[in-house]
Amino acid sequence: MSFADLGLSDELLRAVAESGYNDPTPIQAQAIPPVLMMKDLIGIAQTGTGKTASFVLPMIDILAHGRSRARMPRSLILEPTRELAAQVAENFEKYGKYHKLSMALLIGGVNMGEQVAALEKGVDVLIATPGRLMDLFQRGKILLTGCSLLVIDEADRMLDMGFIPDIEEICTKLPAQRQTLLFSATMPAPIKKLADKFLSNPKQIEVSRPASANLSIDQALVETSSRGKRDTLRDLLRAEDVTTAIIFSNRKTTVRDLAQSLGRHGFRAGQIHGDMEQPERLRELDRFKGGEINILVASDVAARGLDIKGVSHVFNFDVPWHPDDYVHRIGRTGRGGATGKAITLVTPEDAEAIEAIEKLTGHKIARTGGSKPEAARDAREDAPKPARGRGRRSETKAEASEAPAAREPRDAREPRAPREAPRDTRPPRDSRNDDRRRPRRDEQDDGPDDGWNGPVPSFLEVRLS
Repeated sequence: MSFADLGLSDELLRAVAESGYNDPTPIQAQAIPPVLMMKDLIGIAQTGTGKTASFVLPMIDILAHGRSRARMPRSLILEPTRELAAQVAENFEKYGKYHKLSMALLIGGVNMGEQVAALEKGVDVLIATPGRLMDLFQRGKILLTGCSLLVIDEADRMLDMGFIPDIEEICTKLPAQRQTLLFSATMPAPIKKLADKFLSNPKQIEVSRPASANLSIDQALVETSSRGKRDTLRDLLRAEDVTTAIIFSNRKTTVRDLAQSLGRHGFRAGQIHGDMEQPERLRELDRFKGGEINILVASDVAARGLDIKGVSHVFNFDVPWHPDDYVHRIGRTGRGGATGKAITLVTPEDAEAIEAIEKLTGHKIARTGGSKPEAARDAREDAPKPARGRGRRSETKAEASEAPAAREPRDAREPRAPREAPRDTRPPRDSRNDDRRRPRRDEQDDGPDDGWNGPVPSFLEVRLS
């Protein structure tokens, strides 16, 4: 099957061909015809399947007929993060170049005056994050009564980030008679409830089993200990087949410390996390894409949506707290028909989280031993020695500066021998930090990223596969 068989216009087919694509992906082949027929749709597809083009392409042809009015967008696309919203905008620019459609991008951190000016002129396509859209709506700068087509993208990510109440409120402000498209990698109960409430007799498309991992990704678990994780990671990074790698950690503090540690050991490593200003994040991504660095340490802010070519490996320095995040993390490799490797460092304390991941994906992940014997020996030699006159371990200054992120919450540490005397055993002041308590829900990822200070990123490479 080719794109010409899907019922798209000649102008759109020309733009698709000029972008280098001839054959649609499975999600595109199944989704485009019913969308063109104005049916509601539920699309279940994992990341990297060409999902974005499956709604962008038919939307361009649908919106080719009609006229926009001031402050009344004709269609609305909701995205959980700015990066994803920007990628969708680039899709419309690429494939809609032979159509005269107007578009506005509503994301936080960008000058609101420019966005309001664009809305005043009238737009055919409005791409927004829920927070900025609700802000402008409450200011009376936008009306949704003329919106006849709604797309809710990455619905499970919206759920993770707490946007479902906003989406429900937005849906109540749209016309009852509209076309609604919902896309998600998984279909948990709250998303099913949302679809039942706001979609009318939708056609459901599932191109692969929910939350299944990409078959082109070779997955493995490497067993290690809490104290030996950095040694194990460095050994793995020195393998000959590691050309470019993204390393994921659960905490922003660990991302910073791990990137600095890798740099001290001679690796070309950068970092990206939600505490960084948007220009900094763009610079780090440009360095990674340009080859100045070949290792990117990241929090889950980078786990979804960004399409970076040629990532050979993904490493999970920490097992993700939520099984869905595992699927999206490893989806950064093995994209566009290429193969990749995803390696997760696991400690005995991670057994429950790994079981949840394997249950979600329906895939038993291969296990292998830890680091090489010499690395294990080095880890033992580097372990803190008992301090004189005390019944507890203490760190040397060199080790404290080398591995500040190696401290784990008390419930994740290896058991210690009982102390012989009722001495003051409180930990040093500098080790009492947020890592010693169970993370709250809002600490488990970097959220919607409200630090955008630059223009729409031109570095993003939007691809159909």
